[in-house]
Amino acid sequence: MGKILTIADLKNQAQRRVPKMFFDYADSGAWTEGTYRANEDDFSKIKLRQRVLVDMTDRSLATEMVGEKVSMPVALSPTGLTGMQHADGEMLAAKAAEEFGVPFTLSTMSICSIEDVASVTSKPFWFQLYVMKDRDFVNNLIDRAKAAGCSALVLTLDLQILGQRHKDLRNGLSAPPKFTPKHIWQMATRPKWCMDMARTKRRSFGNIVGHAKNVSDLSSLSSWTAEQFDPRLSWKDVEWIKERWGGKLILKGILDEEDARASLDTGADAIIVSNHGGRQLDGAHSSIAMLPKIVDAVGDKVEVHMDGGIRSGQDVLKAVALGARGTYIGRPFLYGLGADGKQGVTTALEIIRKEMDVSMALCGKRLITDVDRSVLA
Repeated sequence: MGKILTIADLKNQAQRRVPKMFFDYADSGAWTEGTYRANEDDFSKIKLRQRVLVDMTDRSLATEMVGEKVSMPVALSPTGLTGMQHADGEMLAAKAAEEFGVPFTLSTMSICSIEDVASVTSKPFWFQLYVMKDRDFVNNLIDRAKAAGCSALVLTLDLQILGQRHKDLRNGLSAPPKFTPKHIWQMATRPKWCMDMARTKRRSFGNIVGHAKNVSDLSSLSSWTAEQFDPRLSWKDVEWIKERWGGKLILKGILDEEDARASLDTGADAIIVSNHGGRQLDGAHSSIAMLPKIVDAVGDKVEVHMDGGIRSGQDVLKAVALGARGTYIGRPFLYGLGADGKQGVTTALEIIRKEMDVSMALCGKRLITDVDRSVLA
C-alpha cells in the first residue's frame, strides 16, 4: 500500500480500489456539497493552544461513551452500503473496532445483517435504526438488535426525506444497484474488489431482504426502499421506540439548539450533533460549528456526541474540547476499508489515535477526560 500517514492517503488508495459508483456514494454530499465541505473546512478554523514544560508522561485517551468504556472517544458511524466498499465490509469493520476498543454502529441499510456482524464479534455493537412506514418491520429490527445483544440503539432523525446527491444520480446508483455496461466496466477495472465480492454471498441489504414484507429478492427491494422512509416521523415516535427498545438510546441528527432542548424530554442517553455528513440539507451549518451552541443549550442534561468532517486526531481533540463526549467517523473508516479491508480500518483508527495523542500532549494535557476549551487558542 505504500506509506500511509493520513486519512487522505487511505482515501487515495480506496479511490483506486473501489468501483467509482460505490466510492462516490461514500464520498459525496447533497446538491452543491457546500455543507459536506464545510464539515471538514470548519475544523481548520479552530486553533489549538500550544503549551510547554508540562509533564507529558502516562497519557491516556480512554474514556466512556454512554457508560461504555472506549479506548478513545471515537465510534464508527453507521454507513449504508459498507459491504460494497469491500466484501463483508461491516463484519470486517466491526472486528477491527472491537479489537481497537471502540464502538461499531451497524446501519439499517447495511449489506451484512445484524446476525452476520454478531457472528464475528464477541462484544456488543450498536445498531442504527431508520424508522420505516412498516412499523412491524421496525419492531422486528429492534427485536433482532436485542437478540444480537446490541448495547445501544442509534435512532437517525434526519432522513425522513432523501437529500439529492448528484454523484449518485450521475452514476446511476440505485438501491439495489443496477448494473449497466458502464458499471460493469467500473468493476472490471477493479479486479481485486471483484474477486473478493465473488467469494462472498453478502451482496444485498441483509437487514431487509427476507425480513420486510414482500421483499424476498433484489428486484422487490427497490420499490420498497423508495416508499418506506416515513416523512411523518415525530418526537412521539421517539417515545415508543425508547419504550420498545428499553436500552440505551442515542439520537442522531440534531443540528439546532431548539431540537437539542426538545430531545431532553425523550429520555435519550445521548444526542449526536450531525448533518448526515452533508448528505441531507445542503447549506446547513457544519456539525463542528453547531457543537458548542448545542452543548451550551443542553448543559449536562444529556451526553453530547458529534459526527461530520472528522479526518484526523486533531479534529477529534477539537470536538472534545468544545464539549463532545464522543465522536464518530464514517468516511475515514470507509476509506480504510476500501483501501485494505479490516487492516485498513485499523490503520485509520491508528492514524487518528496517534494524531490525537501527540496533539493532546503538545496542548499540555495527559488525559482526554481533562481536555476542555482551555486547549483552544
